Amino acid sequence: MRAGIDVSALALTRAGTARYLQELLPRLHRHPDVELVQLGFGGPGRATAAVRDAFWYPLGLPRRACGARLDLLHCPTFRAPLRPPVPLVVTVFDLAILRFPHVFNRWTRTYSRVFVPRAVRAASAVIAISEFTKRELVELVGVPGERIRVIPLAAGQAFAQGSQAAEGEYVLAVGTLEPRKNLARLAEAARRAGLELRVVGARGWGGVETGGDGVRWLGHVSDPALASLYRGALCVAYPSLYEGFGLPVLEAMACGAPVVTSRGSATEEIAAGAAVLVDPSDPDSIAAGLEEAIGRRDELARLGLERASRFSWDRVAEQTLDVYREVA
Repeated sequence: MRAGIDVSALALTRAGTARYLQELLPRLHRHPDVELVQLGFGGPGRATAAVRDAFWYPLGLPRRACGARLDLLHCPTFRAPLRPPVPLVVTVFDLAILRFPHVFNRWTRTYSRVFVPRAVRAASAVIAISEFTKRELVELVGVPGERIRVIPLAAGQAFAQGSQAAEGEYVLAVGTLEPRKNLARLAEAARRAGLELRVVGARGWGGVETGGDGVRWLGHVSDPALASLYRGALCVAYPSLYEGFGLPVLEAMACGAPVVTSRGSATEEIAAGAAVLVDPSDPDSIAAGLEEAIGRRDELARLGLERASRFSWDRVAEQTLDVYREVA
């Protein structure tokens, strides 16, 4: 089976989609049942992203797919050809762009409103990374549930339990600086609880800034450094307003850190009783959650390690290959 996969996201981000590709690609390359062809365009930057949206997905990628004589094409985001020349698999992380378009820039809002539903509907099969995202696809895009395969993500090997832990007493937050990560309310909650907040994540969009007044922004860090920060944290807080999965929740659990996260989003599904759940719109609720998680540290660490062990990147690769076989 000759499968093409769009790797353009590796030039755009270090967050969820890039981590997905970094873990999935080597496993697919090693598998004897698939010959993997990587296809990509451009580099980082808003202008390049707009060119990629306007020309690569409708024109360039279909031509490359035809020239490569593929049996199928996998787009690991909902940016994909509207008229794919071969069977198409699309992975959808979340539909925040359709739920909360106002927090994205004008180009992304306009493009996504028109093209995202059409691209997803053009797919022979859709991979959702959680049951929450599957429900969003059915409700917001009208994808029949029988065309959706739920394949959850996993924590990488760097986050297996180890001994090195960062020093200090702090709460850790991990995520791109953008509105739905809810960092302003988390910072206020940490101040009310009398706790230092450390934030790991690249600059994003929406004018989100952090730092000062009990908050330390660390920017992007390597996976080993991030694992050390997880292990050293009093707790890890992820009170996002909307997530399709919430990989930092699982990474923190794999490192033995107690976790505080939001009710009502995919993170509640991923935590499955192994984290403290809070109302992300209420700083007092978040502050109380931080104090509870620190007080239940040993119990939550045990529950989190058990929960994280149920997710595997090898399983992600095998289930993805099952989808390939289904559509090829």
